[in-house]
Amino acid sequence: MTSIITAIAFVILAPILGGLVAGIDRKVTARMQGRVGPPLLQPFYDVAKLFEKEDVTVTPSQNLYIIAYLVFMVVSGAYFFAGGDFLLVIFAFTLAHVFIVLGAYAAYSPYSYIGAERELITLMAYEPMVIFTAVGLYLVTGSFYISEIATSTVPAILYLPGVFLGFLTILTIKLRKSPFDISTSHHAHQELVKGLTTEFAGPVLGKVEIAHWYENVVLLGMIYLFFGFNPVLAIVVIALAYFLEIFIDNTFSRMKWQWTMKSGWGVAATLGFLNLVIVYYFYVGV
Repeated sequence: MTSIITAIAFVILAPILGGLVAGIDRKVTARMQGRVGPPLLQPFYDVAKLFEKEDVTVTPSQNLYIIAYLVFMVVSGAYFFAGGDFLLVIFAFTLAHVFIVLGAYAAYSPYSYIGAERELITLMAYEPMVIFTAVGLYLVTGSFYISEIATSTVPAILYLPGVFLGFLTILTIKLRKSPFDISTSHHAHQELVKGLTTEFAGPVLGKVEIAHWYENVVLLGMIYLFFGFNPVLAIVVIALAYFLEIFIDNTFSRMKWQWTMKSGWGVAATLGFLNLVIVYYFYVGV
């Protein structure tokens, strides 16, 4: 019963929390750039305006793919906060991204086509580290279930510092922050215009934005799992981690796609893998 309540709470509250996080992101970014910035609730105003516009799509399948993207993002998040199997959450999460890539391909636009290809590159870059995160948490808590990992008294962060650093590295890729905003970006400096979302407009783009809010809440929830033994500390670390992402976003210029692969596999996955080997032999006792 508790899992159903938390899943429903996620479906209702995640867009509110995700929109507020986006508003804080814009506000802090503006301050770092010496501007006042938009109101905190500006992301909600923007999405509301999108839903008031005419529903224009290049092909009918675009809308279908984006609805599937939003639905799978909501389902994966609801299952995550209901305490479900981490591996199934990752599967649904990945499937959601496949649908947005298909939506971009369906537009037959060179900008969205290149954005879709780059989104697939980022998917390949961060996916191994996401799997390593699930395996690492399993090794120290003995379960793949989110409910058991989150309530475990084992201080996972003490056993998985390399996995955590690797996850923070791919978090920059997952949040599409500079220097890894190669597929799309909320900044205006991209040569791809909006890349992946160039041909999305009106209510379709509104659904994409809401899906991003759901996605961000799930990603921040994954950080919690490393500090589940101390909820207060977990919330503080989540806030610091997101501030770090904003700082990186406003400090580094965008890199080529090759660096996304090098960071995802060469740095993050290597850190995670070495940490797993150490935990496997010295903690699990094999």
